[in-house]
This record gives sequence, C-alpha cells and structure tokens, in this order.
Amino acid sequence: MAGLSTHVLDTANGKPAAGMTIEFSVLKESRWQVLKTVKTNADGRTDEPLLAVGAMQPGEYRLVFHVADYFRTLYEKSGEKLPEPPFLDRVPLRFGIADIGAHYHVPLLCSPWSYSTYRGS
Repeated sequence: MAGLSTHVLDTANGKPAAGMTIEFSVLKESRWQVLKTVKTNADGRTDEPLLAVGAMQPGEYRLVFHVADYFRTLYEKSGEKLPEPPFLDRVPLRFGIADIGAHYHVPLLCSPWSYSTYRGS
C-alpha cells in the first residue's frame, strides 16, 4: 500500500486529536506550495490519504499541525485557558519522499508543551 497518511494523537489527554487543522505543502523552486488543508476526524486521522498512490512524487514535503488552535478549543470547553503566547503554536514537520512505491505515514503525538513524530507504517 503506497501513499501518504497522517494521524494526530493528543498525548496530554490520551485520545485522538479530533478537529486539528493540518496544512500539507510541497517544496517547489525554493517555495512552499500548499497542496491542501484538512482537519482530522474523530479518530485523529484524515478522511483520505494526503497523497494517493498515483500522486506520489519524490520531493520535500511539509505538514503544519495547528496544535495551539486545537488545544485552545479543547481548553475553552473545560473553562481552562492555554497560556498566551502558547509554548507550541504551529508544528511544522519537513520530510522527504524518495520511494514513491512505499507507504509514508507521518504521525504526530502532541501536547501543549511537547511533540514527537516518526515514520510509521
């Protein structure tokens, strides 16, 4: 299975990060070109792959996760406030795709104070 997917987990609350905005871009001629902006579903995933099998091209890509906006919304529901300015606002992940026949899964595990990522399966 080839293509590009992502998944966001809210590690502060132990659940998927539903409703997080993600901008997906490609580097073309030294400039970032936004390919799409999506929101995560109830499972913290996008409803469709970011790149389908036939759309995979070698190159440099970036996912920008709107972490502060997600936690602001979550905190407002409980009457809490995220510090302003937030420690983490938008988290950019730059990565390369070399093998267009492979599946690239780029998850983000995040809290208002930390994040980690890896190449998943």
